Amino acid sequence: MEIRVLQYFLAIAREQSIIRAAESLHLSQPTLSTQIKNMEEELGKQLLIRGTKGSRRVTLTEEGMILRKRAEEILNLVKKAENEIACPCHALAGDVYIGAGETDGMRLLAKAAGNLKKLYPGIHYHISSGNAVFVKEQLDKGLIDFGIIFETPDCGRYESIKLPSKDLWGVLMPKDSPLAEKESVSPEDLRDQPLLISQQEAEGGRISRWMKRRLSDLDITMTYNLLFNASLLVEEGLGYAICFDGIINTSGDSRLCFRPLTPKIEAEMYMIWKKYQVFSRPAEKFLSVMQEISECHSG
Repeated sequence: MEIRVLQYFLAIAREQSIIRAAESLHLSQPTLSTQIKNMEEELGKQLLIRGTKGSRRVTLTEEGMILRKRAEEILNLVKKAENEIACPCHALAGDVYIGAGETDGMRLLAKAAGNLKKLYPGIHYHISSGNAVFVKEQLDKGLIDFGIIFETPDCGRYESIKLPSKDLWGVLMPKDSPLAEKESVSPEDLRDQPLLISQQEAEGGRISRWMKRRLSDLDITMTYNLLFNASLLVEEGLGYAICFDGIINTSGDSRLCFRPLTPKIEAEMYMIWKKYQVFSRPAEKFLSVMQEISECHSG
């Protein structure tokens, strides 16, 4: 399977038309059709459902949808490798890829990246947002250099450094809600309330232990992946969101407020990377800066 043909396939998936894809690729329609048919024969699977003469729109089969996802990942890796190899040996320039969840602790990385960019303006950063499951998947596939998580790293798979930042768990709620009158929120306060929790916590974790109840015994109205979306639902009165502090701005004219949990729960922040990872020079430099920050605060 050639990289070039994967690019052809993605063009068809994007255009939903072999004719339009051929035009965008500056190929003849028969040539493009032949390339895709050859790939289908090589894989032994049909990838496209071709429309009738009246409807020239093509759709992906289940196998086609799987290939589209993998092809995008492969081409991203190829581009990443080309950029790293093309980087001039005498200049520290290139890309650093980081995966992270929503956290105010990103300010620490932003400060480190900003200081480093002043010295090496040719370094560029790319952030992918998601929960710990997403971050580790991206890391395992080689699509990012570093991941930021809030759980104890698997030392069998990853190297890590503990960062000098912690996130405080609490509850996001409307300012006019009954619990907003409290300085902090206890498990008893939430047991009969509609709750919004992160998808990762929905699998069982710190919040379940803090509540001293199974999540199935609670009124979980909704789970979320990105807190901003959940905050809109909180504003509309769908429930109380259990989340980290500092992600949603609750100052000024905001209709929301944040109250910490009691007993208090803090999440420690780790930067992880794959064992035996070979880094580009920019990624290597970024890691050394983050290690210096960690050592400075731990010392």
